[in-house]
Amino acid sequence: MSDKVTMQQIADHIGVSKFAVSKALSGKSGVSRDTREKIIHAATQLGYFSQKRAKTVALKAAADQAERAGDKHTIVVLIPNVREQNRQSLYWGRIIDGIANALEERRLGMMIVTEQITDNFTKLINPDGVLGLVGVGLISNQLLLEVRSLGIPFVLVDHEDALIPSDSLFMNNYECERRLTNYLLGSGHRTFQFVGSIRFSRSFFDRWLGYRSALEEQDIPLNQHSELLELKGENRTELTERLDAIVRELKEAGTLPTAFVCANDSLAFCAMTALMKAGVRVPQDCSVAGFDNLEEAALSSPPLSTIHVNKEALGRRAVETLLRRIDHPDGPQEKILLSGDFVLRQSTGAAPVLQTK
Repeated sequence: MSDKVTMQQIADHIGVSKFAVSKALSGKSGVSRDTREKIIHAATQLGYFSQKRAKTVALKAAADQAERAGDKHTIVVLIPNVREQNRQSLYWGRIIDGIANALEERRLGMMIVTEQITDNFTKLINPDGVLGLVGVGLISNQLLLEVRSLGIPFVLVDHEDALIPSDSLFMNNYECERRLTNYLLGSGHRTFQFVGSIRFSRSFFDRWLGYRSALEEQDIPLNQHSELLELKGENRTELTERLDAIVRELKEAGTLPTAFVCANDSLAFCAMTALMKAGVRVPQDCSVAGFDNLEEAALSSPPLSTIHVNKEALGRRAVETLLRRIDHPDGPQEKILLSGDFVLRQSTGAAPVLQTK
């Protein structure tokens, strides 16, 4: 068996200083992005990270012993974007509930780490007292490096990092959005706009790709309004104000689409409000569809067509995946896609006859 891989070996392998390797692998600043990527690739190839996996077996044994003794072991739930991804969120909150319930059933404790304290992450976390970590939403490359350098097993929900491969869980956003868009195409719609920032999350981006591919297969031009691809967040007052201006612009230019496909339900509610304020009827003049099936989707006026996301199941499955990773530290990494259902309600209908070719 080869000797333990050291930072000096990594430094020699790519021709940088050991100091640079230390900074890059701990997630600290002081090295360029290109250098950081080279160091991470080299560390992976040389087996630097995999040699840390052995400690997960000891952690699991400690957890089993703690469970038999009636004590709890800790799972860290990392939520960097706590302003939007919190327990009160109708989407993220349900995912966190699923994580919490699954951990409680297994007599495991939960420690939530938010963006306010991630700067001191390595000081706050005792790796010997942490069984694993579930990351929820967008997590910076540097923070993931810190987690990995501590040797803590982790899984990611609604996020993945090309440089730091890990188990990850998503809704099958691409296929669900394709299905929804194909339904609208089958209802005669030929002019569309997608609403939602494609940089906000991996899920938004995958939904955009599913939407776009459905249109491209039917040779439907995108004609996408660029500002609509910048909308994100859950402050509906601000979102509605921005959509008011865009809807008026499209209407005055005669380019208002017959269907808005929104990256989530919150955006869809705002779009419906903006359309109605502009005198546009939903769905007679313009159909609107969302994604997530928030509880209020069935109560909106009109009730919102959307994709049902079993949010608690996503959190529960993340815990199951993490525990499997702890049991099998050397097993192949998995990307798990949960299916969703299209819920047809009254916010979508046939395309207006006069605009159908």
